Amino acid sequence: MRKGFEFRGQKVLVTGATRGIGRALVDELGEHGAHVLAVAKDSDAVAKLVATCPAVVDGLAVDLCEPEVHLEIADWVEDRHRDTSVLINNAAVMHHGPLTDAPWEKLASVAEEIAVNLRAPLCLATALLPTLSRQSSAAIVNVTSGLAIAPRRDAAVYCATKAGLRSFTRALRDQCRHAGFSVQVTDVVMTLVDTDLTARLSIRKYPPDRAASDLVRGVERGSEEVWIEKAKALRVIHRLAPSLAYKLMRAR
Repeated sequence: MRKGFEFRGQKVLVTGATRGIGRALVDELGEHGAHVLAVAKDSDAVAKLVATCPAVVDGLAVDLCEPEVHLEIADWVEDRHRDTSVLINNAAVMHHGPLTDAPWEKLASVAEEIAVNLRAPLCLATALLPTLSRQSSAAIVNVTSGLAIAPRRDAAVYCATKAGLRSFTRALRDQCRHAGFSVQVTDVVMTLVDTDLTARLSIRKYPPDRAASDLVRGVERGSEEVWIEKAKALRVIHRLAPSLAYKLMRAR
């Protein structure tokens, strides 16, 4: 029987905590009795969140593009929050447009997406493992995407980073089990959510608060994978007819 996870009383580090899904997660986790460590790039937004949101016990403003930012975060956690038991790798950036159009001008945005969406969560999960593995109950939650299953034509790098993070999550879960760590490792396969990342898209989007609620409930159930809203249908379509899933996403 799958073991559940209890957020109440847990200290939870959330990246990208000041906007979109991350901001909704702060409120949702607060309702579940968790204590939040808010990590984001905008120092003013982080300070405001710490000052105004009762669930947030501390915050750290860092740029996840920096190559050794995971060490800064891990040191902060070890120095001030050694009881941290949950990491939610939520922060992400997405750049739209074809790489075939002026490719040399796209290299900086390619590097940014890889740094924030893939390198940072991989390194942060690894750097925090010593802290998390000390706890009696802990979790690493990586927010991936249905686009890791079937990519959009205009977001090639974003889709690739989420596919990489999804693969890493599965392998890390196996490693934690093999090592005997009491760390639940969950992949949250996100649908299209109404955030700054998707502002340019005119199709229907899922509300951030509902996405956050679904994420928390899925982790509490002890699920290894949590499929959010339309991602559930994409999973079925891809299983039965992969070419159809690719066609549907390519045309969007």
